[in-house]
Amino acid sequence: MSESVRILHFADAHIDIANYGRHDPQSALPIRVMDFFKSLETIVDTAIQEKIHLVLFAGDTYKDRNPHPTFQKEWQTQMMRLSRAGISTLLLVGNHDVSPATGRSHTLQEFKTLSIPKIGVADEIALWTPTQLGVPIQVITIPWMSRSAFMTRKETLEKSSSDILQFIEQCISEHLQKLLTLTQPEFPVILLAHASIQGAQYSSERMVMLGQEMILRLDQVTRPPVDYVALGHIHKHQSLNSQRHPPVVYPGSIERINFGESKEEKGFVLASISRGNTSWSFHPLQTRKFLEIQLKPNTPETFLEDIQQQLPPLQEIKGAVCRLHLHYPKDWDELLDENILTKYFQDALSFQIQKYRRAPDR
Repeated sequence: MSESVRILHFADAHIDIANYGRHDPQSALPIRVMDFFKSLETIVDTAIQEKIHLVLFAGDTYKDRNPHPTFQKEWQTQMMRLSRAGISTLLLVGNHDVSPATGRSHTLQEFKTLSIPKIGVADEIALWTPTQLGVPIQVITIPWMSRSAFMTRKETLEKSSSDILQFIEQCISEHLQKLLTLTQPEFPVILLAHASIQGAQYSSERMVMLGQEMILRLDQVTRPPVDYVALGHIHKHQSLNSQRHPPVVYPGSIERINFGESKEEKGFVLASISRGNTSWSFHPLQTRKFLEIQLKPNTPETFLEDIQQQLPPLQEIKGAVCRLHLHYPKDWDELLDENILTKYFQDALSFQIQKYRRAPDR
């Protein structure tokens, strides 16, 4: 059996998302962005402390391809820590890292242009060898693939959306099969992809645009001699291949993006991989709580009292991102005192009220 290679696999950092909350008075940065920074720093700390051989990032660094320089600096700082620690790192380009326009640079371009030691950027379907990685392992990379990467504008005009996606899936499948035949049998193989896999579960608020997004089949990504499939793109942590080899794993995003992910545990994966054998474990991150409260007051006479009695304890609210759902007849509107509720939730990082007014009771 070949020597085991220890990897850290994470994805969907989105470190500049600040959907909720306020700014930190000292740094002037959004507090939610600082949460993402903290999670990223914890991941890098773990890689260094655990003496990881290879860090795999499965795509989506920021919320879009035009990040603020301050957020770019934080990402660069953490990646340089890995480089200085001598840890090989492979950064995959995701859909939020690229522009839909052909020829535009992606958000990880500077790492490729400057040739940072120990850091590789995967922006095309390719086989990375042990020589390139500096680690006795092989990685096949499938970044987010746009239509323009496979077809000219003229070709796409002549095909339906489903035909285009089917054509791209076929191209990727054939390219993957070719690369698998080029792997060296003495080294383990990882497939690193930013893609949707058939059967994967999305977060509850994630809308899947059927017919608009390429979806790969499980049997396409688990072909021998693959020993581990490291995925990004879907924010919900999950393992798709049961207990079979190879493991097919989404680590999920490193922080909650919205309330659709409120009940999801966020984290990263540590794995030990040798030829034909893989063990892995999910490691949760300490992330900010998202708290949703659903309330249906009983009668207009005790309307506000009913709401107050059902609110969570203050210690549960402190520092959380909170959303209160109120369901009541429309003609009870004047009974609602939002100031009282806002004061109760004053220690939350963020507080929203969503009202669901139904027709008046008869």
